[in-house]
Amino acid sequence: MERLQKVIAASGVASRRKAEELIIKGKVKVDGVVVRELGTKVTPKSKIEVDNVLISNEVKVYYLLNKPRGVITSTKDDKHRKTVCDLIDTNLRIYPIGRLDYDTTGVLILTNDGEFANNVMHPKCEIEKTYVAKVKGIITPDKIMALKKGVDIDGYITKPARVKIGKKDIKTGTSMVEITIHEGKNHQVKRMFEQVDLEVVKLKRESVAFLTVDGLKSGEYRQLTNKEVSQLYALTQNKKS
Repeated sequence: MERLQKVIAASGVASRRKAEELIIKGKVKVDGVVVRELGTKVTPKSKIEVDNVLISNEVKVYYLLNKPRGVITSTKDDKHRKTVCDLIDTNLRIYPIGRLDYDTTGVLILTNDGEFANNVMHPKCEIEKTYVAKVKGIITPDKIMALKKGVDIDGYITKPARVKIGKKDIKTGTSMVEITIHEGKNHQVKRMFEQVDLEVVKLKRESVAFLTVDGLKSGEYRQLTNKEVSQLYALTQNKKS
């Protein structure tokens, strides 16, 4: 038997915290009866409704996509632009874990496992994400140190980052920089560089934890192996404990 809020989160309907709020508000039914107790446990045969909509225990799927430029990281877009979900051939309702900007490429995980997604995104889990940025400007030691220590983004000081310098092109006035963070603030990498007066002109997410898109062309994807899913899950649990 599983706790009701955990089952709701695993279905992808809501995060566990949101599921708890829905239960307390009387928005959840188990076998036709409204349940308001957070400790309620259910079985795989239990019929669970959230806002009168029956949730399903779908087979869990996990995809690794090499996101191309010009694709929206969303399940749908009101401007009818192509989304990352459009690139995956599945009949299941999947969604991306976290976001990559319209013009950012690289590693993106998509799933229908709500609990897994919440764990990977949870700040306490500190899942590392490595990016390679092409920036306008020649990066200097003081700028490197600032990025490593953390910069102020609208009153929020970013956590310490790992920074490696790649090729510097004096003629074009650009630098290649590898940066590893474990946060997920909106446009964080671009905004970090802005704070040291460097403009990102090209950005790729090289890895999430141990996952890379090696062997995948832009727009291609593959399913994660059971071992990879277990390893990622283990990483999140180790950090939370």
